[in-house]
Amino acid sequence: MSEPRKQIHLAAHFPGVNNTTVWQDPRSGSQIDFSSFVHLAHTAERGLFDFFFLAEGLRLREHNGRIHDLDVVGRPESITVLNALAAVTERLGLAATVNATFNEPYELARRLASLDHLSEGRAAWNVVTSSDAFTGENFRRGGFLDRADRYTRAAEFLATARELWDSPAPDGTPRPIAHSGEHFTIEGRFGVPRSPQGHPVVIQAGDSDEGREFAASAADIIFTRHGTLESGRAFYADVKRRLARYGRDRDELKIMPGVTYVLGDTAAEAQERAAEIRRQQVSPQTALLTLEQIWGVDLSGYDPDGPLPDVDPDPGSQLAQGRVSHGDPQALAAKWRALSEEKGLSIRQTVIEATGRQSFIGTPEAVAGEMAASVAADAADGFILVPHLTPGGLDDFVDRVVPVLQERGVFRAAYEGRTLRDHLGLSHPRGQG
Repeated sequence: MSEPRKQIHLAAHFPGVNNTTVWQDPRSGSQIDFSSFVHLAHTAERGLFDFFFLAEGLRLREHNGRIHDLDVVGRPESITVLNALAAVTERLGLAATVNATFNEPYELARRLASLDHLSEGRAAWNVVTSSDAFTGENFRRGGFLDRADRYTRAAEFLATARELWDSPAPDGTPRPIAHSGEHFTIEGRFGVPRSPQGHPVVIQAGDSDEGREFAASAADIIFTRHGTLESGRAFYADVKRRLARYGRDRDELKIMPGVTYVLGDTAAEAQERAAEIRRQQVSPQTALLTLEQIWGVDLSGYDPDGPLPDVDPDPGSQLAQGRVSHGDPQALAAKWRALSEEKGLSIRQTVIEATGRQSFIGTPEAVAGEMAASVAADAADGFILVPHLTPGGLDDFVDRVVPVLQERGVFRAAYEGRTLRDHLGLSHPRGQG
């Protein structure tokens, strides 16, 4: 009797503030209307996905003193959106990105437990951190937190939230809680009964060594980005190996990279569509803005169809505010120059080549086969799909790829449980008893 095939987990990321979204396509809709969130969530649930995932920023990014052109102005707060989606979905998990640096454990634990109740056990929290003083200006504490302390605070924040979630008695009676730590001191009683999952599912997004360790110690899912089978397998092996330090089994943490896809009736058609999408994603203006984020200097006078600038990057620049660092700008500039010279690429062509994130390109059968092979090879436990269109960017995947995955026996034909933990095959924490 053959071994059962390793099952694939799938989630849907609502696109927006990233380098993936195509704004000019006639099918591109609103990034803030509730109907857009509903459409993508309904598509994901129709496709039997594990969860719907919302990213969030706490300050609009700025570029050279202006609001970044690709930011969404007016995006509703994530947990509020997910509470509304809980009423129009039945089984789909609902994951919100919430910052552990600029929130407080009691208040956030209460909001997440409330979402878990309203959704009957489908809540998830993507824990992110920040040491960015620019973002901190929107908060009373400002940017006080040193970068070295951000994961220390996040670990205590999460542990404190779990103490709060575990504190109600089995009959729902609130019991006292007393927590005293480096970052938080809490005494009182948690005002929300124990939620259907016990604890909302915890997601960690990050590839750094600190992020990997935090995920291994405390997360249920790690959201990562690895574009090749080799890098995915190396990341997977490293993170899964760390779990034993914390007395955890390999299956207690799901590794789900963010991926994109492009489908075609033939391989050639898919490649042609992928190239066109990349050109739409990187307009001439976007190419210059992307380059400025690395060089740290105003490059508006350069021709996007001309060669890369011959000036050196300014590592201390504040030209781009509120963005994740690309790493060492000098090293990255050297890498991009080498790529440009090797292939004879212009600024725009270099940005297209260097920032491409189209993970799966091909016919529905080929994409399904690559996904199944990646999971079978322990490069991932599943994928968080990041469509390039809102709100209909997931439709063709659900209609054309999901049935192939089901035929291959690597993806569910129906939801078997009600909670997100059921979908992921995770245990339900028991609490204090």
